[in-house]
Amino acid sequence: MDFFTEYYNIFRGTHEGSWAFLVILFIVAFILYRSRKMKAATILHMITRLFYLFMLVSGIGMLIALNFELFYVVKGLLAILVIGFMEMAAGKAKRNENSLGSLFIVLVLVLIVVLMGFRVISF
Repeated sequence: MDFFTEYYNIFRGTHEGSWAFLVILFIVAFILYRSRKMKAATILHMITRLFYLFMLVSGIGMLIALNFELFYVVKGLLAILVIGFMEMAAGKAKRNENSLGSLFIVLVLVLIVVLMGFRVISF
């Protein structure tokens, strides 16, 4: 049994927890940016970036354990889009630009990725 298969449950637990913290931290940081509480928002944004790393590393570990099954590769690519749009929305909120469109895209993509993770959406 190889490393990734043996520790799949650890990767999965880390991945699920990272997603939960990531969404909560992003929403709080976004609200703080919109409220112009820049120092607190910046701190939370940096912590959010740390959870991006946890999510990516654990996701890649699970992809390796699952032999890069196409469904999970697509889910991973959508998750990378979520990270990109989260950064875009937070950056726009920080600059006090219209960020609600980016926020809407983030929420829709997060919903799709989570539903894929729980196999509500599958192909």
